[in-house]
Amino acid sequence: MINLSVIVPFYNEEIYLEKSVHRLLENNIYEKIILIDNNSTDNSNYIAHQLAKQNKNIQVHKTGIERGKGSALRYAKKFVETSHVVIHDADLEYFPDDIIEMFKLCEENPKSLILGSRFIGNKERKNVYFRTSLANRVMSLFLSLINFYYISDVASCYKLMPTEFFVNENFKEPGFSIEIEILAKFLKFNRSVIEVPIKYEGRSYEEGKKIKTIDGFNYLLSTLRYRFFN
Repeated sequence: MINLSVIVPFYNEEIYLEKSVHRLLENNIYEKIILIDNNSTDNSNYIAHQLAKQNKNIQVHKTGIERGKGSALRYAKKFVETSHVVIHDADLEYFPDDIIEMFKLCEENPKSLILGSRFIGNKERKNVYFRTSLANRVMSLFLSLINFYYISDVASCYKLMPTEFFVNENFKEPGFSIEIEILAKFLKFNRSVIEVPIKYEGRSYEEGKKIKTIDGFNYLLSTLRYRFFN
C-alpha cells in the first residue's frame, strides 16, 4: 500500500507556520503531518502544538541542540511510518496542491524519487531572485554532469521519496546541503528521479528567507563529496 507522510521542519516561522499547515490540510492525502521544531526562539512551537490539538494527524517534535534543516530531517526519521515521505518547508514559498500530482506519479513509480522543479513547465512562479536562481541552475547542471542524469532543480524543497531510502540512508549534512545529499545518494545507486513542474513564490530576506551565499558553496562541496567519496 502506498501512503504518505509529510515532514515540515521549521525554525522561527510564527508568521507563516499556521497558514502553511492549513494549506497542507486542504489536501487529504497525508497519513501524518510531522512538524519538526528546530529549536525555535519565537512562538512557533506554541502554534505547532495548537495545530496538533486541532487535528489528530498532526505531530509536533523538537530537535535537540542541533540546528539546521538537515538536522531536523534526520531527527524526523523515527516518526515516519508510511511507505513514502515528502518534505514541505513552512515558509509559504511552495504550494501543497503540487504534492497531489507528485503523489499520483509516486503511485505509478513507487521506487522513484519525485522531485518538484521550479524550472520546467509553465506553472506560476513569483519573486524568483536572479542570484539564487542562477546559482541553483549552475549547481543543477554540475550535479547532472557528474551523475550523468539530468536534474533541473537540485535545491527544490519538494522531494517525495520511499521511506525505506529516507530512513535507512545515513544522511550527514546539518544544513541546507541536505537537499544535495538526498539527490546525490539517491542517484548514486541508479535510482530514478522524476521531475514535476511546481509553483513557487519566493520570499525576501526581510521576510525571513534563510538560505545564504555560503550555502551555495556548501552545495558545490556536497555535490562532489557524495558523488565520489561517500
